[in-house]
Amino acid sequence: MRKIFGAIAAVALMAALAVRAEDKSRAKGPNEDGTKPALVRIAGEGMLDSHAFQYLTELSDDVGSRVTGSPQAEKAVEWGVAKMRAMGLENVHAEKWQLWRGWARGAAQAELLTPIRRPLHVDAMGWTGSTAAGGADGEVVTVNMFDLDGEMKNMTRFSGKVALVVTRGEPNKSSIQLFAQFGDFLRAAGKAGAIAVIGGQGGGTAAGMNLTHTGILGFDADFAVPVVSMTAEDQGQLERYIARGLTPRVHFNVQNTFSSGPVESANVVGEIRGRENPEQVLVVGGHLDSWDLSEGATDNGMGSSCTLGAADAILRSGMKPRRTIRFVLFTGEEQGLDGSFAYVKQHQAEMANHLGSLILDSGQGPIRSFQLGGRDDLVETFKPFARALAEIREVNVDDKLEDGTDTLPFSMVGLPGINMDQDSPEYKYTHHSAADALEAVKPDILAQDATLMALAAYWIADRPERFASPWSAEKTVKMLVEQHEDAMLKAFGLWPKAYADIEKKDAPPN
Repeated sequence: MRKIFGAIAAVALMAALAVRAEDKSRAKGPNEDGTKPALVRIAGEGMLDSHAFQYLTELSDDVGSRVTGSPQAEKAVEWGVAKMRAMGLENVHAEKWQLWRGWARGAAQAELLTPIRRPLHVDAMGWTGSTAAGGADGEVVTVNMFDLDGEMKNMTRFSGKVALVVTRGEPNKSSIQLFAQFGDFLRAAGKAGAIAVIGGQGGGTAAGMNLTHTGILGFDADFAVPVVSMTAEDQGQLERYIARGLTPRVHFNVQNTFSSGPVESANVVGEIRGRENPEQVLVVGGHLDSWDLSEGATDNGMGSSCTLGAADAILRSGMKPRRTIRFVLFTGEEQGLDGSFAYVKQHQAEMANHLGSLILDSGQGPIRSFQLGGRDDLVETFKPFARALAEIREVNVDDKLEDGTDTLPFSMVGLPGINMDQDSPEYKYTHHSAADALEAVKPDILAQDATLMALAAYWIADRPERFASPWSAEKTVKMLVEQHEDAMLKAFGLWPKAYADIEKKDAPPN
């Protein structure tokens, strides 16, 4: 029965790619540029016989969670290399890079002692520290995320206490500035002797359903103080007590471990070499690493299995693109896009020959838009391809830059870091939580996403005209400022000195 429905879907996709009358003044799409026959064959392989859910099942159930630098992450890299070789990709290898420090999760327990006694549900945030052995008791005091300047004037009040992050009033800075400053608060809280901090990822609470959501609190950032995510239901109870004038007392026992120095990780790389211009490269990928409260199926097993499924569909179609498609499973995304930053650095000499990147990392839903990473000059070029898919699903095109995944390093060097944005309303529950398991993914949606990734990758790599070249540094700086990315990059120390020099040169005289 699944084969019948797959055949119907494939026929529909082929029909969507059929020749339609187009305004010849517009940019050429698959119907005019000669790519349609290959895309039809790829669509058939992708929709009729997708292997993407099989890949995701193996990754979720046989490998499991994959925290960068852990033995499980190393196993995932080996798995990715084996899969790429088995399907027939060329130049398959692992590109090693170093993570600044390794981290492993231990126990995280909390209990409300007064006004009533009951367990509290918590999980440690990544790259945060431990309580004393056996834990400690302390009163809960609030810290207002919206006024960290004021809170940090008297850090002694957190000594021997548990800090509960809340939001009161209006923020006195942008969300990015507050998130960056939150790291300063955590360092100060540790020095002040705080037992623990409740509130992760800038003080946001969990999305409900009694779930915690782990994560890291900056780019390559670690903290000695234990920081935990608490369920929205438990945090709400603490906040209600405090609003009534009561002072909750809690017990915390959090035990995590850090490595003594850097640890090794690797990106997994394989290619379909171009038949005419193999030196020109499109990177297609997702991140292989995950958090460890569950299997990492939606974040980002989806992206990894889509990447492998897209490669497999193109290979089985027998089609060979003009330019090289390089499939990359990045690691270190969850610690600050470390793997993709490492890729751009390691391939710096080749960047002039890169066409961009195509990344999927927005949960478990169907694709709803191609975000071209700040490259407004490419929107009209890309729209005819998106229109060719319209009878399957409406897919929009815009120039938005997504800074929360592996697109960012490519956009920062002036290339289109294309994010395949998804409609994933349930992602707020599965994101970094214990619900991030295979059951959250629908095989038909995964197959469609992998097929659209394959089609977009092949179209970009095979169209007669080169899709994109890197912008100049000056133009890239202008784009990053217009996309409001400069504040975040500067806050986390990611703004290149060369870009600062350009800004200084272009600044009006005093």
